[in-house]
Amino acid sequence: MSTGRETDTRGHWFISDLLSSVVVFLVAMPLSIGIAIASGVPDDKAAGVGILTAIVGGIVVGILAGCPLQVTGPAAGLAVMVSQFISDFGWENLSIIVLVAGAIQLLAGLLRFGQWFRAAPPAVIEGMLAGIGVLIFASQFHIMVDDKPPGTGQEFGGILNLVTIPEAVYKGLTMQEHRVAAIVGLTTIIVITLWVTFAPVRLRFIPGPLVGVIVAAIMAAIINAEVRYVSMPPNILDAAGRAPVDALWSQLVSQPDLTAKLKYLLPLMLAGLALAFVASAETLLTATAADSMQQHAPRTNYDRELLAQGVGNSICGALQLLPMTGVIVRTATNIQSGARTRLSTIMHGFWLLIFCALVPQVLGYIPIASLAAVLVYTGVKLFKWRNFITFWNLGIGELAIYVVTMGTIVVVDLLTGIIVGIILAMAKLLFVFSHLDIRLELDHTQRRANMFLAGAATFIRLPKLAKALLEVPGNYELHIHLEGLSYIDHACLNLLANWEKQHEKTGGSLVLDWESLTAKFRQVGQNASNNTQNNQNSSSKPSLARRNS
Repeated sequence: MSTGRETDTRGHWFISDLLSSVVVFLVAMPLSIGIAIASGVPDDKAAGVGILTAIVGGIVVGILAGCPLQVTGPAAGLAVMVSQFISDFGWENLSIIVLVAGAIQLLAGLLRFGQWFRAAPPAVIEGMLAGIGVLIFASQFHIMVDDKPPGTGQEFGGILNLVTIPEAVYKGLTMQEHRVAAIVGLTTIIVITLWVTFAPVRLRFIPGPLVGVIVAAIMAAIINAEVRYVSMPPNILDAAGRAPVDALWSQLVSQPDLTAKLKYLLPLMLAGLALAFVASAETLLTATAADSMQQHAPRTNYDRELLAQGVGNSICGALQLLPMTGVIVRTATNIQSGARTRLSTIMHGFWLLIFCALVPQVLGYIPIASLAAVLVYTGVKLFKWRNFITFWNLGIGELAIYVVTMGTIVVVDLLTGIIVGIILAMAKLLFVFSHLDIRLELDHTQRRANMFLAGAATFIRLPKLAKALLEVPGNYELHIHLEGLSYIDHACLNLLANWEKQHEKTGGSLVLDWESLTAKFRQVGQNASNNTQNNQNSSSKPSLARRNS
């Protein structure tokens, strides 16, 4: 029998979830439409497809999710990849790619591969987000002035969109057909910036992008602006397409021979695999971030989250919708608005469904330039200048991985950039675990030698260490400084032990500076503990210092 206090607590959580779901709904509405447009969905379907994808993500994935407070829906991080798929394979074939990606995620979840997707290096992830931010900014800047991005469907399209931004600015300043859209877009960005900076504390739960879009829509209506507006079907279900299996079968039947069938099918399968990898990595990294931002809901079950995403993307593929991932903007909004359970995520999906069922015509008043401006703002936020300083402080190798990943994504494409980044990270790891610097200083006055080791002392560098030890005079006291080491294996320790026995016979001695190494790792642990406390998660994750003590 529940007590009155338990009932009050549950009632309080329900109210928190209810209010959070409304805020997330208000954020998801414009973002879902804008991302669908940015992804290259046909104009007559974009609004319906974007919102339907968010509904499936909210209701279906929300019920099954392994991360209770994560919000799933169409993501800006996938917009660039999806746009490329639509350009390469056509809108009709996107559903097949999404269905394949969903099936792969389901299989990965069943095989308990969830934890593996968390292994992506931070420099690669931040480089990916920065590259996506640059591409979104470059493409949506043109749409913000009611123009088509010149790089759409072109090789090196991202660079082309970026270098032609001055041309878009010129059009927005001088050409009447672009000037009004530019004013609408610029107004949206100014309103968002002012709201985020100066909004009263009591009203900050209202998302800035929503305020910007509303103000821009009102302004466009007042001045009767001749700009492009969102096209919304009277029945949102009309945005869904035919089953991808039918489309796949008809395409395969139309191919003349087996070689042609494989030539058609293989690129779609590879595209589905690439989409599954990127979507899963983004989802599970967002889930990790969600865990660090809250201490109310259970920690993420990564395999269950992967299964839920697989179910959601399979449904989206079957309905010819966009692929989905866990999205950081809506997830952070959900948590910061006070969500306590998965009910908030589920209810936001129902609010989307109810809104589009009752008043879909309202969306027709939203200028596309305003939605593009929201994504321009989002792209700028994804590109963080401070990351250059952060990774420089971590080492030139980390900075190189970050810059090369970002640059390859902008110049070539998203998947190539991620692959290049991971290869560089693996190469750096191999270098770190095979690189050992040894510096020997001899003090003949005191018959003492100081050996400074930096890097990884593994069996690969055993000959180098042995050669350095031979340079120590027989009757000297050798101090080995270990604070620069990241790792020392049993083979090197065994070498030191055997060398010590022989060295003592010549009147010498060996001193290993273990305290400096212990202090180093205690400091790392303390830093990790401080970061955890800053993320309001110190009670659930023990610090490295405690684990190493």
